[in-house]
Amino acid sequence: MEYFTQRLAASAKKVKADVVIKNGKIIDVFNGEIIEEDIAITDGVIVGIGHYEGNTTIDATGKYISPGFIDGHVHIESAMVTPQQFSQVVIPHGVTTVIADPHEIANASGSKGIQFMIDSAKDIPLNTYFMLPSCVPATPFEHAGASLTAEDLEPFYKEERVLGLAEVMDFPSVFHQDKGMMKKLITANKLGKKIDGHAAGLSGDAINVYASAGIKTDHECVTPEEARDRLKRGMYVMLREGSAARDVSALLPVITERNSRRCLFVTDDKHLDDLIAEGSIDYNISLSIKGGLNPILAYQMATINAAECFGLTSKGAIAPGYDADLVFLDSLEDVKIEKVFLKGKLMAENGRFVCSEFSETTPSISEFLTNTIHIQEIKIDDLQIPCSQGTSANIIEIVPNKIITKHIVEEINAKNGYFQPTVKLDHLKMAVVERHAATGNIGLGIVKGFGLKSGAIASTVAHDSHNIIALGTNDQDLLRAIHELKEMGGGLVVINENEVIASLPLEISGLMTASSFKNVNKMLKEIDEALLNIGFTGNFNPFLTLSFLALPVIPELKLTDMGLFQVKDFKHVDVVNLR
Repeated sequence: MEYFTQRLAASAKKVKADVVIKNGKIIDVFNGEIIEEDIAITDGVIVGIGHYEGNTTIDATGKYISPGFIDGHVHIESAMVTPQQFSQVVIPHGVTTVIADPHEIANASGSKGIQFMIDSAKDIPLNTYFMLPSCVPATPFEHAGASLTAEDLEPFYKEERVLGLAEVMDFPSVFHQDKGMMKKLITANKLGKKIDGHAAGLSGDAINVYASAGIKTDHECVTPEEARDRLKRGMYVMLREGSAARDVSALLPVITERNSRRCLFVTDDKHLDDLIAEGSIDYNISLSIKGGLNPILAYQMATINAAECFGLTSKGAIAPGYDADLVFLDSLEDVKIEKVFLKGKLMAENGRFVCSEFSETTPSISEFLTNTIHIQEIKIDDLQIPCSQGTSANIIEIVPNKIITKHIVEEINAKNGYFQPTVKLDHLKMAVVERHAATGNIGLGIVKGFGLKSGAIASTVAHDSHNIIALGTNDQDLLRAIHELKEMGGGLVVINENEVIASLPLEISGLMTASSFKNVNKMLKEIDEALLNIGFTGNFNPFLTLSFLALPVIPELKLTDMGLFQVKDFKHVDVVNLR
């Protein structure tokens, strides 16, 4: 306990603090004001606010100082890099703590995937906590790579940084008290763990059930009315700004000084290139301030609110006893970050990760995690949707920058008794191919809204079961895209005229790569150029949008390896409306 007595001695001014930061403008998240006092730090922990002397002095003249930002819900896998590389990307954006849900890799690789993420995050500077995936598989309407029971999850609760049970997205299992789901909820509650929600489109009555089950957060609100429903039932509302789902601006009207402490920021799913270009939680803060939110409230939401939500008693504030995770800002309103400290050590400066003690070593990756593409031989005949000319069909229409879709019915073109993709009508063919156990399952559907003029795209990132998902303007390119993913061992690919014009291999469970974030960002830019070459001109991320078209818990119409799925009625439906 020597460190403890050292901190107390420095706090009592009996000895000098290790570091003292002077002349800064501190964001006091408790009183909601700006104060100008010294910050004394010993052993990486703040030991005093006031007037102090230190062995090292940092002059913060002209700078605002915020607690480190906290991302309350993130799937690191969506950045397609390992936790080591992820930390180098988000720390320069002021993010010092994340609550990660390894739901994606768990659905692909089960317990071994979860353990890989926990092991990979042990020796990195980013404070990485975990919530255990509650829905593997996410639903019974698709085939995932694993199935995790309450008994499978319980040993992970012994891990120091496992905080609870992640987003419970299978509401019917909660409502109907499914035995497996009940065991997961009861175990988490019994152990005093946190439970995250996923209440997309649910009514107030349904939220009553969620809250009664001990589920205390929701990141799926898309309207102020939904947010109010959750807040008045005692839940925390997570304002999400990711790559596909962008909800912060729409939810700002609900936030007041009276309820803001029950609100926090998350990114959920954000691609690497968007993290680099836009930022992480710093972008949420900036967007909120530009939308009229009081800056102090915005910083509270990014720090102390998230910390209190997850019981992180040493995070989220600049006060004695809190870790010295600090962000120096040139501007409060513009969220212009100059320096980022974790436990008093400089980690990033002027947008660059500068920690010299950082280890680039990735934990060994087992063959189990790098051999995950198992499919039967597929031919063009396997990709056909029988129909006749003039037949109407149930079509998935995307909503740009949202993960919800619209269910529309339109007449489609046919040729030789089969659906014919049509660029003019923007009716493209989509396929979801089961890739975990070579079952031979292929779900086929029609999608509108991508606007591709030629070629095909495909990916092994397809929430939540992460089967192969492919979209094409013609069958030949669609088939080539599927075959290429098998050869690559997973990843993203763009095909045109039966040729690969860009790709990104993702060798870890088909979701991530051990490559550096700089190399991955370079390949993503090449993919962006390839997308332009096949006619994409939209203002959204087509691969991220595609990845959510297989998620059968988000309204309205989705496609799984078992077929077209209508979320409202929780059932599969025919693609073609038979007359």
